[in-house]
Amino acid sequence: MTVREIVKRFTFIEIFQGMALTLRKMFSHAVTIQYPKERRHIAPGFRGQHALAKSQGQAKCVGCGLCATICPSQCISITRAKGQVEKYEVDILRCIYCGFCVEACPYGAIVLTENYEYSVYRKEDLLLKKEMLLASWDKYMPGTKGDEYFRKFWRPMSEDFGTPSGQAVSRGKKP
Repeated sequence: MTVREIVKRFTFIEIFQGMALTLRKMFSHAVTIQYPKERRHIAPGFRGQHALAKSQGQAKCVGCGLCATICPSQCISITRAKGQVEKYEVDILRCIYCGFCVEACPYGAIVLTENYEYSVYRKEDLLLKKEMLLASWDKYMPGTKGDEYFRKFWRPMSEDFGTPSGQAVSRGKKP
């Protein structure tokens, strides 16, 4: 043991440093957010409540079932009848908000909105049905917000493919 360690052990320097820190913070302004009046800032790409995307007033979902297949918690169930989606349900209690359903959908039909305030009194209300999911799109992705969502967070897009500048390109044999 060094002299410094012996002095620290017997003089309780760390305890006094901790008490000084506590006293400094005790008289500073609190960082608590007063919830109903103040809302927290949502980070870009936040994964919140599900919604079924619409294009020109119609749902984009064709009922292919890729989102239900890739879902690790198996919280999505889809039923097709006569070429249309008859039933589309998301069990929020089982969902882990991984975003795989959004990535797997080839049509961009399901999104995770920025809504995080959906507490309910009954467990049955957390089974989101097709009509509720379509209403969520209208409520949380109005106007061009849905297009911006897909442009920022739904990748890859066609502009992601191409030849980078400075890349060597084979032109084939010249005759």
